Amino acid sequence: MKMKKKGLVVAALATATLLAACGNSKSSDTAKKQTLVDTYKTVFSTDPDNFDYTVSSRATNSDIYSNFEDGLLEWDQYGQLKNDLAKSWKVSKDGKTYTYKLRKGVKWVDSDGNSHGDVKAQDFVTGLKHAVAAKSETLYVVQGSIKGLNDYVTGKTKDFNTVGIKALDDYTIQYTLNAPESFWNSKLTYGVMFPVQAKFLASKGSKFGQAKPDGILYNGPFTLSNFTSKSTIQMKKNQSYWDKKNVHLNNIKMTFDDGSDSDAYYKKFKKGELSAATVFPTSPLWATVQKENGKNIIWTDQDQSTYNFTFNFNRRSFKDTSKTTSKQKSDTHKAIMNKDFRLAIQAAFDRTSYIAQQTGKDAATKRMRNELTPPKFVSINGKDYGDFVQKDLSKDNPTAFKNVDLSDQQDAFYNKSKAQKLFKKAKKELKKEGVSFPIKLDLPQDEKQSMLLNQAKSFKSSIETVLGKKNVQIDIQNLPEDAYLAATYAATTGAASDFDISNASGWSPDYVDPSTYLEIYNPETGSMLRTLGMEATQNVAGKDPSASIKKQAGFDEYAKLLAKAEAIKTDTNARYKAFAKAEAYMMAQGWQFPVYSQGGSATVTKVVPKTAAYGKSGLVHAYKYLKVQKDTTTAAEYKTAKAAWTKKVNKLNAEADK
Repeated sequence: MKMKKKGLVVAALATATLLAACGNSKSSDTAKKQTLVDTYKTVFSTDPDNFDYTVSSRATNSDIYSNFEDGLLEWDQYGQLKNDLAKSWKVSKDGKTYTYKLRKGVKWVDSDGNSHGDVKAQDFVTGLKHAVAAKSETLYVVQGSIKGLNDYVTGKTKDFNTVGIKALDDYTIQYTLNAPESFWNSKLTYGVMFPVQAKFLASKGSKFGQAKPDGILYNGPFTLSNFTSKSTIQMKKNQSYWDKKNVHLNNIKMTFDDGSDSDAYYKKFKKGELSAATVFPTSPLWATVQKENGKNIIWTDQDQSTYNFTFNFNRRSFKDTSKTTSKQKSDTHKAIMNKDFRLAIQAAFDRTSYIAQQTGKDAATKRMRNELTPPKFVSINGKDYGDFVQKDLSKDNPTAFKNVDLSDQQDAFYNKSKAQKLFKKAKKELKKEGVSFPIKLDLPQDEKQSMLLNQAKSFKSSIETVLGKKNVQIDIQNLPEDAYLAATYAATTGAASDFDISNASGWSPDYVDPSTYLEIYNPETGSMLRTLGMEATQNVAGKDPSASIKKQAGFDEYAKLLAKAEAIKTDTNARYKAFAKAEAYMMAQGWQFPVYSQGGSATVTKVVPKTAAYGKSGLVHAYKYLKVQKDTTTAAEYKTAKAAWTKKVNKLNAEADK
């Protein structure tokens, strides 16, 4: 999602997988044999700051508010899109008009459970109009899809009635698209498409969406009962929820943890203070975990998220830096603008050692990812999307990527001799530009996140060992949490991004199409360009300060490849092939390099295996469907439940493809 995921999760690796550890779907027979409890206990490591679900895309917010609201459709326990607030829907023959019939009697309630009337079709119109007015971070998901919306957003028209969204009556909402989109319905699981009640919105004014219990109305499975900064988040079951039978928990209790002590999770789990805990093979406590819970350690599956390193192509903020002269700043910029320099950094990076700081060496590849778009995210004529990216990448840059293997759970890029060869070429070119060495790269880190600091040190060691400290120095900037976030994850513009290279970003899909990953770096509209030190051209008043940089670094050519792929609307295989070509081009430029996904972590849990909702994209209810048992789940129970779940999913997918 978006930055969730949607997009981007900056929470400590230790805490980011607590729920993922529990599995992502389907109720199993285990629940019949175990005593269930009504409370799920977990942690959070960064305060949410915005519950306006139509606007904010940050995972620190969406991981919370996704439990408060329903949209037209939702992901069920088997990864299938099912009716949510929509009881039925139909699409026109030309594939451009979608009409949804709403359930009657679905209630809006406040945090105290008081009713504020029914959810109606006009609420969806209000929601989208508000998203535009509030400059939603997630508007890009539908801005080019809904007829007339782009013209309204860009000011070409002032009349919202020209936008292709209509409340035909109280319980019928209709969307008209610019062109057919086979993946349109998957976009409905994202907050920008959720309803907002006009009366409540008007009453709150600018305070709508505040991260407080009374900041929003609720129509989903849970309501917020308490949020105390850096202390606690508490949710309670919405007793007026239309699908209450699928909500098996009465309470969600989240306690703040700054991530400074990774062993604390297991200790709290033993005391009953957490329902699940990530455990770490690198920890001195690992032997104790194995002794006490050896049969209960579960290794979680990789999900659709991708976390990466990004270069800052137009750094303008130097609040936190080890550079002491303007020439050092200029030399670093010139180096980052050199493609072979960027690719040399990628090839010199030992990702196995980096990830092993959390998982231990033996499990380091379990979460490794080599593409921004997961290789199996979609298929092309029965073959993995990644196979096509791999083929095109080898063609685009055989020097750096000949015979590259982009499959998950292995390192496609680490190659000392290749890194040194690429750097030698880059250094020769840079010396001609008057660049002096070493190149100094600032890498910000949260000073309290010990595991992340260890990973930063591992990265520093890799680069400086392979390329030579006299050539490249990684200067780790240890910062307080607020300063770290402001310089990286929470930076709202490229100008505010205060780093040369950063590992604070990542992406999860908004909808089921490769464009959901690739458009984030579109030079015109990309929502994650700020992680590259730039702004989307459409968001710049006047001349784009990064225009020449985008052209020189190849972003303009990338935009052409994206446009070519986007123009293919009805031939899905051809569309995906075109996006694979665009992704290969992007990877060949070395603007960013993937490292890992969520999942692939060791956990102990009391969650009944495979009982949580599972979705490839958009918002997913974290706690609807979820069941928690009194006793710790065994690895054998998880294995059995996963096998049954996988069989069911494969059957449903096969039926859907007919």
